[in-house]
Order: sequence, then C-alpha cells, then structure tokens
Amino acid sequence: MVNKVPVLTLDGPSGVGKGTICLMVARELGWHILDSGSLYRLLALSAGSEADLNNVAQLADLARDMQIEYVTSGDALGIYLRGVNVSEAIRTEMTGVLASKVAAIPEVRQALLDKQKAFAQAPGLVADGRDMGTTVFPDAELKIFLTASAEERAKRRYKQLNDKGIDANLSQLTVELKERDERDSTRSASPLLAADDAIVIDTTSLDIEQVLNQVMQLVKQRFG
Repeated sequence: MVNKVPVLTLDGPSGVGKGTICLMVARELGWHILDSGSLYRLLALSAGSEADLNNVAQLADLARDMQIEYVTSGDALGIYLRGVNVSEAIRTEMTGVLASKVAAIPEVRQALLDKQKAFAQAPGLVADGRDMGTTVFPDAELKIFLTASAEERAKRRYKQLNDKGIDANLSQLTVELKERDERDSTRSASPLLAADDAIVIDTTSLDIEQVLNQVMQLVKQRFG
C-alpha cells in the first residue's frame, strides 16, 4: 500500500530530541505534525489516576473519543484536548510514567491506531513516536530512528527541568529513563525498536542543529 501523502517517521526513546526535531522539520516543510507520544499522555491525563488504568475497555473508549489538535506557534507545539491547551499539564513526570503504562496495553494501542493514521494529510506528515515506522506508518517513504545514551538523555531532561525551576535528581532521572526504555522495548504491543529500513542517528554527541542538518539532508534526498 502506498501512502496518499508523504510521511516522515521519527522514532526513538524519550529524551533524544524527537519532538524538537519534528517541530523544526514540519515547520521547514510546511507539513502537519503528529506527536504520538502525547496521545498516551493525553489519555493518562484523561484517565486521571493509576487505578483507572485497570479498566481496559473504558480506556479504549476514552482513547477513541479524545478530540485532539496540534497547533504550531513559533518554537512551540500547542497540544489541545477538547479545545483546552494541555501542553504543560501532560509533561509532568507522573503523567509520563502513567503514559508508558497506558502505551503497553494492546487494546489502547489498537484504539489509537486509526486516529494516528488520520493525521496523514496533504501536503505531508512528520510523525514523532516509538512505533511510527514499524506499526502506524510501515510504508512511510522515510524512517529515521534517533537514539542516545540513557545518561545523556537524563542530563538533557535534568537541564530542561532546572530551566523551568523544577527540582530534579539526575540519578533518579537516569534510573527512570532506563526503566521506561525496558518497558517500551519489551512490551508485546508495538515495542520500541528501529524499523528494518530506518536510518539510525546517534545524537549522544550531537547538538540539535547537527541532528536537524542530518535529518534535513535525508529529507531532501528522499523527497526532493
């Protein structure tokens, strides 16, 4: 099957800069953007607490009914749930932990599959996630997988939190990232892994501009 519109998938673990790169690329190309990781954070936020994660049928219904919109504004991506800007609310550490657990539920992933595919609209889509190239858009024309060491990703997250005035523990962040990587990589439903035809870029020693330059070179080679 051939996609009706060009699709670029950018997969990888938390903290590799996927969101920033996707936003920059989408803005450069004038394409739509899908922050698939936010879908699970949005669902975790909607569910409200870990106790509610046990009701799989209810979670799946909630996933199908979410009204989501992504709005690019300058260097930021606004994420709206039922018309309310929840960009900051979904970025808490607790929401991230719950989102990872939600993402491991096969029924939830299936419920969100069609919703994600619907974001592929002209003139093109930049899709950010963990299984965009393997499960959601397996026929995407260009698949990129970003990676970096857990230690480097924890440092980046630590700096982000400190810049926002939020206290954080670097050692704890490193442990949590490794635990999340383990959950995401070993789950039965769409585990985190690079597609066979994905181009892997290790960002451990690269700054954001260097990563962007590599990605844009690949985009120009593939899409012209």
